[in-house]
Amino acid sequence: MATATTPINSERWAHLPEGMRQEIDVFETELRRVQAGQMSEKVFLEFRLRHGTYGQRQEGVQMQRIKIPMGMLTADQMTKLADITEEYAVGVCHITTRQDIQCHFVDINDSPNMMRRLAEAGITTKEACGNTVRNVTCCPTAGVCQDEAFDATPHAWAMAYFMLRHSDAQNFGRKFKISYSGCADHACGLARMHDIGAVAKIQEIDGRQVEGFEVYVGGGLGSLPHQAKLYSEFVPADEMLPLAQSIARVFARLGEKQNRSKARMKFLLAKLGMDEFRRLVAEERARLPKDPAWDAQIAKACAEIDEQPLKPPSAMPTASDPELARWLDTNVHPHKQDGYSMVEVFLPLGDISSEQMRRLADLCRKHVKNTIRTSVDQNLLIRWVTNEDLPAVYQGLKELELAEMGAGRLQDITACPGTDSCKLGISSSRGLAADLHKKFKNGMSDLADRDDLKIKISGCFNSCGQHHIADIGLFGSVQRKGQKTAPVFQLVLGGTTKSNAKSYGLTVSKVSSHQVSDAIRKLTTFYDAEKKEGETLADVVERVGRARIRDLVGGYSALPTYEQAPELYKDIRQPWEYTKSIGVGECAGEMIDQAEFLLEDADRLNFEASLALEEGKSGDAAAKSFEGCKKAADALLFTKGLLLSDNYDTVGEFRKLFYDTDVFLKPFAENFFRAADEGSEVSAERARLRTEEATLFIECAQGVYSQA
Repeated sequence: MATATTPINSERWAHLPEGMRQEIDVFETELRRVQAGQMSEKVFLEFRLRHGTYGQRQEGVQMQRIKIPMGMLTADQMTKLADITEEYAVGVCHITTRQDIQCHFVDINDSPNMMRRLAEAGITTKEACGNTVRNVTCCPTAGVCQDEAFDATPHAWAMAYFMLRHSDAQNFGRKFKISYSGCADHACGLARMHDIGAVAKIQEIDGRQVEGFEVYVGGGLGSLPHQAKLYSEFVPADEMLPLAQSIARVFARLGEKQNRSKARMKFLLAKLGMDEFRRLVAEERARLPKDPAWDAQIAKACAEIDEQPLKPPSAMPTASDPELARWLDTNVHPHKQDGYSMVEVFLPLGDISSEQMRRLADLCRKHVKNTIRTSVDQNLLIRWVTNEDLPAVYQGLKELELAEMGAGRLQDITACPGTDSCKLGISSSRGLAADLHKKFKNGMSDLADRDDLKIKISGCFNSCGQHHIADIGLFGSVQRKGQKTAPVFQLVLGGTTKSNAKSYGLTVSKVSSHQVSDAIRKLTTFYDAEKKEGETLADVVERVGRARIRDLVGGYSALPTYEQAPELYKDIRQPWEYTKSIGVGECAGEMIDQAEFLLEDADRLNFEASLALEEGKSGDAAAKSFEGCKKAADALLFTKGLLLSDNYDTVGEFRKLFYDTDVFLKPFAENFFRAADEGSEVSAERARLRTEEATLFIECAQGVYSQA
C-alpha cells in the first residue's frame, strides 16, 4: 500500500497523455500531502471530489465515480473497467442514473493508479463529482431512434469535452448538469430536470432546414425539485457551446457560494426570473470572444464517434423458442436503420460483476463495433446488432446470466445506493429494490412486464434515485412509535419520465419498507380501474385528486407498535433492529405521545396543502404548509418541556433551542423562518415550493425526534 512518502513512479506511466498524467500526479501529490498533515482536510475534500473520489458510509474506504460521457463505451474500455474493479474494488461495476460507473470500497491509496489504468483506455474521473459540470448525459438510443429529430450524440460529445476542465466552470457553488435528448416525447435525456436540457429540433430558417435545440434551464431534483423552464424554443446547434459557456459564467458570478442548500442554478433562476436571466446570459454571450474550440469540438466529435455497424443488415429471425421470443419482445428494439436492432441488457440494481463485464466485452466484439452505452435506467444498451445475430447474442447473454427479461418494464427498478454505502442514506433503497425484484418473479409476476409504469427509489429525500419523476416514487424516511423507530418510505405520486420528465410528483403517504409491494399492488389495480385512454398514472392522480389516493394507501402509514409487528422495525435485508430503543421514564413517555400527535398533525396539514394546490388555492396551500411546519416545531419543543398552553413564540423558541444549537439542519429551518416572514399571500409557484420545503422540514423533525 502506498504511504505519504511513496514517490510517484513517472516512468511506468510515461505513455499516458501528458495532460492526464500530470493531472493524476497532482492528485497523488495532494493525497500524500494531506496524509502528512500538510494540507487541510476541508480543502482536500473538494479537491478529491473533483476527481470523482467520494466518501462512503463505511470508514476507511471510498467510492470512485468514473465519468462516462453520453454513456458511450468501447469493448476495450469495458475490459479495462472489469480489470480495475476486480483489482481495486469489490469486483462490481455499478451503473448510475447519470450513465457513470461507480466502484465501491476502494482504498484511497489505490485511487491514483486506478485513475492511471483508466486513463490508458481514455477514461477520466475528472469532474465526476464536486462543484463542476458533471457527466453530460445523452439519450442512449441517439442516432438509432425512430422518433428522433436528428442524432444528438456529436453535440453532447462536444459539450462534454468542451466544458471538461473549462476555466468558466471552476467557480460554481454547486454541481451543474447538462443533458441532450433526440426528441420531445420520450424519457430520453430527461431535459426538464437539468441545469441545461437540450431537446433536438429542426427549424426552417431562410428556406433551410437547420438543426438546433429547444433549451430548458434551471431544472434539478435534489431535496427541493425545480422543473426546468423554457429558455429558448430554438437555439442553432452551433450556438450551444457558447450558450452553455455564457450560462456557466452567469452562474459562477451570481450563484450562491455560502449556503450550499441554495447554490444550484435553479435557485438563481428563481431569484432572478427568466427575463433577467436571459438578459444576463445575452450580455455574457456578447462579451465572449470567438473561440475556435466551438467549431473544433463538433468536428472532433464527428471524427471520434464510430457508429458504423460491424455486419450488414439482415432480416429479423423467427423465434421458435418462447423464451427467446419473450426476450425479443422486452429487451430488443428496432433501429430506424432497417436490418438492425438494439439490445438492452437488464441489470437489476445497476450492477454487473467484473467477470460478466469482461465476457460481455468479448461478446460485443463478435457482433458489433464500439457501440455500447450505459443508460439512465442503469442498464447497458448494445447497438447496431444485425438482426440475424440476435439469437446468438441472446445465447451469449444467457451464458453470462445477463439475459434477464423485462428491461424498461415495471420490474426494471431504479435505485440509488442508499444505506448500502451512502452517508446520507436513511432507508435501504437497494434492499427495497431487490425485494421488489424478487417479488416480481414470485407473487407479482403479472405486473412485472408492464411498460406503462416506472418505479424509482431513493434512500433519502435527495432524489439520487430520481423518485420525483417516477410514476411510483419512493424515498427513505423514518418513523417513531413509542420508544422504537422504523424505516419507512414516503410514497411520491404525480411524476413521470415521459416527455423528458414533464411532471414532478408530491408525497402522498408513508409506507413501511415491508409493505411497499402491497401498496404497489393497490396502486396498479386502482390505476387500471380509473385510467382513461392515454392517461398516465400522473394524469389519473391529477384528475381524481390526492385525497382519494391517500384514502387508498393511507392505511400503510398507521405504523403498528413494535410488540404488534417487530418485523416492521427492521430494514429490508437487515436482521437487526433499525435503531436501538432509548430507555426513558413514563413522564417522558407521555411527552412522546404528545409529540407523535403533533407530528401526525404536521403530516396531515402538509398533505392538505398539496390538495389546496390541486384546487388552485395558493394562499390556503401556503398557510397549511406553514402550519404543518409549526406543528412539527411544536413537537420538538414539547420534548424540551414547553407546552402549547404556555403560549410561547414557536418560531423564536425553535430558533433558540434547535437552530442556534445546530441540532436541526439549518437550510430546512431557514425555509421555516422565511415562510413565517412572508405569510400566505404568495404565487402558485412559491406555494408549491413551500409545500416541498414543508415536507423536508417535517421529515427533518421526524429525524431529530427519532434521536431524542
